Amino acid sequence: MMKRISLLAVTACLAVAAWGQTPPKGYELEREMPVFLDQLKEELTYPMAWGNSKVKNFGKWRKKARNTVVEAMMAPPRRAEAYDLKLLAEEQRDGYTARKIQFNLTAYSRVNAYLLVPDGEGPFPAVVLLHDHGGHYTIGKEKMIRPFEVPAEVLEDADKWAAGGYGGRYVGDFLAANGYVVIAVDALFWGERGRKEGPRGDKYADNAGNFMMLGRNLSAFMNFEDMYTTDFLASLPEVDEQRIGCMGWSMGGYRAWMLSALSDKIAAGVSVCWMNVTDVQFSWEYGNERGGFANALPGLRRYLDYPHIASIACPKPMFFLNGEHDKLFPPVGVRKAFDEMRRVWESQGVDERLRTELWDMPHDCGLKVQEAILDFFRKWIE
Repeated sequence: MMKRISLLAVTACLAVAAWGQTPPKGYELEREMPVFLDQLKEELTYPMAWGNSKVKNFGKWRKKARNTVVEAMMAPPRRAEAYDLKLLAEEQRDGYTARKIQFNLTAYSRVNAYLLVPDGEGPFPAVVLLHDHGGHYTIGKEKMIRPFEVPAEVLEDADKWAAGGYGGRYVGDFLAANGYVVIAVDALFWGERGRKEGPRGDKYADNAGNFMMLGRNLSAFMNFEDMYTTDFLASLPEVDEQRIGCMGWSMGGYRAWMLSALSDKIAAGVSVCWMNVTDVQFSWEYGNERGGFANALPGLRRYLDYPHIASIACPKPMFFLNGEHDKLFPPVGVRKAFDEMRRVWESQGVDERLRTELWDMPHDCGLKVQEAILDFFRKWIE
């Protein structure tokens, strides 16, 4: 009997040791994260990051790192055979013309877009505008450019959004009045490219899962379409294809540095309020990512973290601006990401082209931010 008790005791001790020195609690998920989160993060070594990679030639590294990102984006949307551009409406504004246009963005999607063209003789510098997430899906492109020829409720919705996140000013109209061609297109799930059944944020994950079952990635479709939008913009006679920038706030900021990293047609980029490192983004102290599938690319974190991906944009001029009081992106994580990117630009002797700043502000893209964006573009693409 004594031998049997001893055997049971030993078995129990081994079971405790196998569990990590603590007995089973009846659960392995907490606050939507695995209880072994810290162990998983320790296994993230980012072997493809510049400085970690065995590839020491920066040009070759940049190409290989970009290919790694594209592979994680799964199959791209098939390109349209022709844009088949159509002008739907036009409105003269103070110093520029607003056009509502329609064109084939992909082989599957014909989209409406807003295009603003400055008065005068081009070609002009241009900016691809990338709208935010905000948990607000009824509008997309209208968050960036003041809409026209729309129902009153759409204009009211857009005005309210501009007042809340952009200081009451449409950033696209601001840039156009200062000499830039600008374009804005809805991302899938937003605005005129939303659900037939109506806007519901809790359905984004369902759609993302269905895309995965088709061998595609919904988040990556957004990034691919941003590249296709840039290609379309570069094809317009009003645009100087050597002077195209991009900018966005919040999810649009994520889209901006992804586009800058992936498209050689982007000469300079601005990302407002979207930068972090995974170590902080997913942590017991700071919580977890709340963007969900809107910025999830399968398996990519095994190779590159966010600042490593953004660094593929080097040696381009880039402006990253975050807020000290941004509850979505804790400054401790932002600073780590900024330091990581700074090392890359410095390694190539172009640190003057990287601007990273933390302002005394919350999650915001107000008037002072927009003035700083304009100054940046004037320096680098005007």
